[in-house]
Amino acid sequence: MPIVEKKIEIEASVEKVYNVLNDYMSLPRWNIVVTEIKQLESKKYFLKTNVGDVTNIEIENIPREKMTSIQEGSPMKKIGYIFEPKGDVTIVMMWTEFELEDQRMIMEMAGDLFLKSLKVFMDYLVSGGDPEEYKKSFSKIKKA
Repeated sequence: MPIVEKKIEIEASVEKVYNVLNDYMSLPRWNIVVTEIKQLESKKYFLKTNVGDVTNIEIENIPREKMTSIQEGSPMKKIGYIFEPKGDVTIVMMWTEFELEDQRMIMEMAGDLFLKSLKVFMDYLVSGGDPEEYKKSFSKIKKA
């Protein structure tokens, strides 16, 4: 299966970045495509997105190092994150495995949107913003 890898540098500790990504229930707050989430069982979540419904099943979680999930109902069959701390900065590498090579451009765009959503939210938190008051915005994410 083809794989796409994308990286972004976030000005936050690996602990803070990991904690946000590990809090699946917060995805609708900051992820530009996730609108609702429901925990089905331990490590299994149903996500309503603006591109369809997805079931996310976490299969690996090594705190502050890496996370991997299987996604049912999505062209992204597997999705994962690798964290690389560099002092006060964290490099997040997101990868996704998908079925068809002709989906590559869409997967790259989706990866960029996801990582930029994360960066904008992390910048907001690091600057003292209240996560409960965060308003996700496509225009902010597009500029990131």
